[in-house]
Amino acid sequence: MAMAELIPDNLLSYINNGESSMVEFKRAHNALPDNLFETVCGMLNRSGGHIFLGVENSGVVVDGVDIGSVGQMKKDFVNLCNNPQKIFPTVHIEVYDYLVNGKVILYAYIYESSDVHRTAGKIFDRNEDGDYDITCNTHLISQMYIRKSSTYIENKIYPYAKLSDLRGDLIDRARKLALNRTANHPWGQMSNEELLKSAGLYERDLQTGEEGINLAGILLLGKDEVISSALSYYRTDAILRVKDVERYDDRDDIRTNLLDSYDRLIAFLRKHTNEKFYIENGQRIDIRDVIARELCANMLIHREYSNPTPAQLIITNESITTINANKPRFVGYIDTTSFSPFPKNPKIAGFFKEIGYADELGSGIKKIVKYSQIYSKSKPSFKEDESFTAIVYISGAPRRKQAADIRKLILDFIIENPGVSRRGINEYIYPFMEEYSDAQKTIKVHNTMANLSRNGIIKNDGSNKYSRWTYCVSKDNTIRNTIKHNKTL
Repeated sequence: MAMAELIPDNLLSYINNGESSMVEFKRAHNALPDNLFETVCGMLNRSGGHIFLGVENSGVVVDGVDIGSVGQMKKDFVNLCNNPQKIFPTVHIEVYDYLVNGKVILYAYIYESSDVHRTAGKIFDRNEDGDYDITCNTHLISQMYIRKSSTYIENKIYPYAKLSDLRGDLIDRARKLALNRTANHPWGQMSNEELLKSAGLYERDLQTGEEGINLAGILLLGKDEVISSALSYYRTDAILRVKDVERYDDRDDIRTNLLDSYDRLIAFLRKHTNEKFYIENGQRIDIRDVIARELCANMLIHREYSNPTPAQLIITNESITTINANKPRFVGYIDTTSFSPFPKNPKIAGFFKEIGYADELGSGIKKIVKYSQIYSKSKPSFKEDESFTAIVYISGAPRRKQAADIRKLILDFIIENPGVSRRGINEYIYPFMEEYSDAQKTIKVHNTMANLSRNGIIKNDGSNKYSRWTYCVSKDNTIRNTIKHNKTL
């Protein structure tokens, strides 16, 4: 087994803060705990969360997980997640091994699902740091269905949609992709209807009694005319703006299922951007293709389909930009070092994971950050708003402002992103400082923030290790107006 990595600071902070409704510790020396899937089920049904195996209830890592058992435990977990007898609907969850104080632990992030899940035939909900069997409580189950159906439009059931409204070739293709990714995948032995039910694409609403294919199933596998009937405004635009920046040089108007949409977006990106090869772990990979896959999957998986605004992929000389409708949890730029991923369409995301078009939640942004710096020596940006915007620079981040505006940039960024970490500020500011060395960037940003802090304009509401910078002067204050127009570093 390869040596485990040190646990990231953000995960270590969860352990240090103790158990909660979204954090669970379990002893697990050489086998998965018997009650593990009660917690998995409860978190899927509630708000998601973080499970740490090999950690005592007190948050102390005494023995951790036996190193020789790590591989089998990870394999058992993934297999059980794909076993409808253990968890239904089945889920795709990754498990990671990390080092804490010299001991190995296992970690799994559980997303908030749009389904109501059962384990061993029982429905569990999460409350505080416990998992509760609510199978016989029809009131609590009804509330759970109401909460999930009102949160995720992908759950909307179309009772008159039939199996014949879906493309059988797409179902066969999905089955083959799942089997190529995971040998003996359960879908290989299922009928088309069983596959849909296993993936949560065919369900029954316990409130209304309606039964049928839901919107996620129609978007993923539906015939074009069926998709148009369900969502008349559904459209994805792929646009090239290099010479004709007012209109476009090339365009693909995409109004088809999500699998073919993904393929067409990838093809458009390959057509209009350059390859760049990179050796990683002894293998030659095209990092342009890695970035393309993550951008396109992210745009389709996390789009808010109740919003009629078309999703867009825009390629220019300087950048690749994706824009999709969004229900923001906050407004501002994402700190990619400490953000918590949030599933916008868990059924669609789960389907993409099963067929290998996406990895675990949150990994896409991390991959884009990593490979963009190799592709163009610049960091991408991600902004949450009514639209989610991702920008990957093709030829290096443009110098959009002069370095003399550093104070204004920092101040405006903190105002837009209250509670942002120092690392998040650096990640945003550094692309504007190309003329400086890394050491100079660090010194100049540090001195600028120290000056703003001494003058009572910004403050750190966190600690030195986990900083949370906020603005503490009203927006119309003359101090800020002075800073906005000050051109001195």
